[in-house]
Amino acid sequence: MASVVQPTHPQLAVSAAIFRDGKVLLTRRARSPAKGFYSLPGGRVEFGESLHQALSREVDEETGLRIDIVGLAGWREVLPAAPGAGHYLIMSFAARWAALEPVLNDELDDYRWIAPDALSSLGDLKLTGGLEEVIQSAARLVGA
Repeated sequence: MASVVQPTHPQLAVSAAIFRDGKVLLTRRARSPAKGFYSLPGGRVEFGESLHQALSREVDEETGLRIDIVGLAGWREVLPAAPGAGHYLIMSFAARWAALEPVLNDELDDYRWIAPDALSSLGDLKLTGGLEEVIQSAARLVGA
């Protein structure tokens, strides 16, 4: 199997804090980066794609969900932690669930709908860095 060559410049990515009935969707990464960590669905922005187009596409590819995007909830920069690791700028958006039920692709292996105020009491779940802050900001935007 060929090794993955990481770009030598930062990659732009998007993620969605999707709210449904007062809960937010967390998904667990099935492979690197962040394998085994719960985070928000999302991924890289393709050349020529708007942030909203990329977000809708990535959410559809990873979860099969349809969403209504509310607005930008925050951003996070992930710097390379080791040689060969990626450098990402992740723009995180607040969104509302619009249709369908989650059907995960091979990048994810679990999902949970969780109340935003319950995040700090999840102890056993590994969460990606900055996740709680983005979700709290997104909850304010959607009125959750």
